[in-house]
Amino acid sequence: MNASHAATSLLGTSAMLFEAPGELTLNSQQRIWALAHEAEGWPEVREAVPGMNNLMLSFVRPPRDVAALEARLIAAWDAVHALSREGRVVELPVVYGGEGGPHMADVVAHTGLGVDEIVELHSAPLYPVYALGSHPGYCYLGGMDARIATPRRKVPVLSIPGGAVSIGGAQTGVSASAGPSGWNTIGSTSMCFFDPAQDPPAMLQPGDMIRFRVQKVLR
Repeated sequence: MNASHAATSLLGTSAMLFEAPGELTLNSQQRIWALAHEAEGWPEVREAVPGMNNLMLSFVRPPRDVAALEARLIAAWDAVHALSREGRVVELPVVYGGEGGPHMADVVAHTGLGVDEIVELHSAPLYPVYALGSHPGYCYLGGMDARIATPRRKVPVLSIPGGAVSIGGAQTGVSASAGPSGWNTIGSTSMCFFDPAQDPPAMLQPGDMIRFRVQKVLR
């Protein structure tokens, strides 16, 4: 990756977003983890939050020299090496289709594959957790088979339940709580992903792995 193609932008006066160059891969995401680990030790940084192929830095106070901080961040990106994390492997039992998978037919129509093929391809990989975001406990996952990639919905759904297993573009994920979504929901799981009474409250962390286990396929 060429560091000169990395991009930074200010988020008001209290934060900065770093966007990594190149394609989103596990290696580039591991470099984001490494960059977060280094930047969180800088005195001006309050928090370093990894996203999907990006990193948000929040500041203790607005930086006096933004250009110098940008240059330092890009230089650090050029120097870091992928940080591998030995996370947990978590199996999620999934009921595919039926009332809990109302958009399975749309994925079938877009991909030209049958339900059983979609379920097989979706449940085969071991998905790395790249980052947490969107809402508390939600995991952005890598590793989905490109053959079941399906564009996000033109009209978002006003509310999907927690545990909804969905496909949006080239990614898949599981909703940690009820809320609106533009993804295609193909199944559901009863697993709880966020509990404020626990420490940490999010069940999964970047570096953990998810495997979807087929519990049932409903037509």
